[in-house]
Amino acid sequence: MLRNILIATLVLVLAVGAFALRTLYSAGAFTTLEPHFDGVCERVRGAVGSEDLTVHPRTGIAYVSASDRRAAMSGRPRPGAILAYDLDRRGATFQNLTPDAGLDFQPHGISLVPGADGRDTLFVVNHPGMAGLEPLHSIEVFDLVDGSLRHRTTIRDADHLVMPNDIVGVDRERFYLTNTHAHPPGTAQTVETYLQRPGARVVFYDGTRFHAAIEGLTYPNGINLSVDGRTLYVAGSTPRAVRVYDRDPANESLTFRKEIFVGSGLDNIEVDEEGVLWIGAHPKMLKVGPHGRDTANRSPSQVVRVDPASGEVEEVYLDEGEFSGSSVAAVRGRRLLVGQIFDDGILDCTLNAAD
Repeated sequence: MLRNILIATLVLVLAVGAFALRTLYSAGAFTTLEPHFDGVCERVRGAVGSEDLTVHPRTGIAYVSASDRRAAMSGRPRPGAILAYDLDRRGATFQNLTPDAGLDFQPHGISLVPGADGRDTLFVVNHPGMAGLEPLHSIEVFDLVDGSLRHRTTIRDADHLVMPNDIVGVDRERFYLTNTHAHPPGTAQTVETYLQRPGARVVFYDGTRFHAAIEGLTYPNGINLSVDGRTLYVAGSTPRAVRVYDRDPANESLTFRKEIFVGSGLDNIEVDEEGVLWIGAHPKMLKVGPHGRDTANRSPSQVVRVDPASGEVEEVYLDEGEFSGSSVAAVRGRRLLVGQIFDDGILDCTLNAAD
């Protein structure tokens, strides 16, 4: 009897140990960091919590989603903002395009859809719940007119907006978005996170209502479409990989094509004019939470470039934490912009010319 108890205890200890090692490994705890960047960067302040950003392909204006998450977590929320930053203007600063926003505007993921007729649409994932308000989540839709944002509509759906994170617009009315978890904040979500249990979804909004588009995912984070709209990309944080889906625009059906392993905690995805993916990432995921609670706890930043055609992955930028918690990277020509989850500012970088 005693022998059986000892064997069972040993098996349990080994199982727990194996699980702990797997968790640490997938979070990058054993990853060796060698900071590098082939270029120069300037930190531009004035955008606290620049979690997502995107660059207009025609105008060169970057739109930045800014929300002071630390202030909200401490019970002193401040209004969030959508900021504009002109890449073509020397010494540019941020312009607040939502100066009248209240505490209920706490933007997260954003997506710009340039219209062929000049009518541009900006989709914004919003978390009023960060300010202690109901509902917890919404999608705000803006028209971009003469450099200004005009709010068009608010979309709410408690059943489908469980933990919305990133969004990609299809046209002026339709979009896909990721829910990082199947459960709202609480014990079930904590279990889902640490056990890396699948169940999260990508949902599609058809202009009238939501539909489940992809189910059974583990921590889907960033999302974007190819330039021609026929491929959907979903970045998984704990799987540390990009899932690639063929999309049929005629009926919005998605067919899984492949998975590209990157080996880092992936966040938002931007797509350049050549169809290459640029992703802000967290090589040490267990450092992100402590950094969110206290800026003194630094969290390494990483930018990866992924060629979806070849599957080639290139680490473009790595910082041990001077610039912390990188969540998005967008390029225009040789300019590279990097946003972060909690701290103030973005990186405005210039890549060195290729040999």
